[in-house]
Amino acid sequence: MITEEKWVATTPAKSAQPAIEAQAKKRSRFWETQFPPILVIVVVIIAWQLICQWLDVPKYLLPKPTDIVEAAVANIDNLIVSVTKTISASLLGFALSIVLGILGAIVMSLSKVIERSLYPYAVILQTIPIVAIAPIIVIWFGSGLNAIVIIAFIIGFFPMLSNTLIGLNSVDHNMRNLFELYNASSWQTMVKLRLPAAMPYIMGGLKISCTMSVIGAIVGEYIAGIGGGSGGLGYAITVAAARLQTPYLFAVGLASSILGIVFSILVNLFSKWMLSSWHESEVRSEN
Repeated sequence: MITEEKWVATTPAKSAQPAIEAQAKKRSRFWETQFPPILVIVVVIIAWQLICQWLDVPKYLLPKPTDIVEAAVANIDNLIVSVTKTISASLLGFALSIVLGILGAIVMSLSKVIERSLYPYAVILQTIPIVAIAPIIVIWFGSGLNAIVIIAFIIGFFPMLSNTLIGLNSVDHNMRNLFELYNASSWQTMVKLRLPAAMPYIMGGLKISCTMSVIGAIVGEYIAGIGGGSGGLGYAITVAAARLQTPYLFAVGLASSILGIVFSILVNLFSKWMLSSWHESEVRSEN
């Protein structure tokens, strides 16, 4: 027979067991998923620093990580301005690609004739090198933010359009027949069936388009950016390369990479929030 004292003594241990197991799982997940890439980047940075010191590599050829940090600190004001300008252009281009990409996919999905008529031109627009049409965009919209946003939009538009269109056309035919059986209108079918079913594809398009928009903004700043103290990362890269400021060039390139990574992380978090409660892909990733 278990006495009251023994029951009281054993109950906290039993109740604490799930928490201990959860913490052990978190530690195990960290060592399995997050620690390896962290270890790799630390080893690479240390090896980079040591090799450059041992071989006495000039800064203008390959700066040490410490040189890159010093250049970033010395030019922190200009770097912050450049990052801010690129973020603004990227977000505007990204927003345009989302709105017009989804709207274009909805229009094409309503009729196979419309899809066959318009989709090839979207493919052609994607395959033309942006450097070839950027001067035309500058002539039409002027240099500066307008042209940069348009270039970022063009690069990020096609992933949104194609992914959303695939999702809208991948709806279960039995569900579509059920909606037709209940005399649902095209608008009701689109809003209540096709768009929710296409949501995983739309999230996939967002993940691609967000980083492409950053690339498009930087490319646009190469060609159509404004100079001086209000230039974006693309303009900063151009100036640093022309002046052989290699450490600062690496710092700007690293800032561009971090910006794309941050965009990608935010979109991934948004995707998990949208899909984790019902879609199999995100449910599995959480378990």
